[in-house]
Amino acid sequence: MAEDTPDLRSLPKREAYQQLATHVDSVLDGITDPIAAMATISALVHHGFGHLWTGFYRVVNDGKQLRVGPYQGTLGCLEIHVGKGVCGTAAASKATVIVEDVHAFPGHITCDPRSRSEIVVPVFDTTGALIAVFDLDSDRPAAFDREDQIGLEGVLGWFATSCD
Repeated sequence: MAEDTPDLRSLPKREAYQQLATHVDSVLDGITDPIAAMATISALVHHGFGHLWTGFYRVVNDGKQLRVGPYQGTLGCLEIHVGKGVCGTAAASKATVIVEDVHAFPGHITCDPRSRSEIVVPVFDTTGALIAVFDLDSDRPAAFDREDQIGLEGVLGWFATSCD
């Protein structure tokens, strides 16, 4: 089955995320594998919005580390300790973190020096356990806002309802 990857860049954010959510639900219909879903969502978000880096860091080592998972973009950091950097902070707090200027974030971990802003969203499974964080990097400052948070949290809610 060949699927289109819609270009969402020209749409208002709210509409773009509504279309993304509909597309994710359609493409992942009947799928329960979290890795397949992570790969698919990474591709749809990355190509739909044109971000610098888009992907998941999976929770490993009894919740002490994050390990790079399916992603799109240049090489990512392979492992991040929970509590370190933007991704580790989001994992530790289990809350979305929006950073307008990564250079001003204490302890920011630079994987790609072109990154200027970032949003990291926690991902929970059907039991409510943290299984990953979803990380988006942009080469533009202040690229992410509350609308991105709401849209991404909605899309990533797929894992809480459909993931093995």
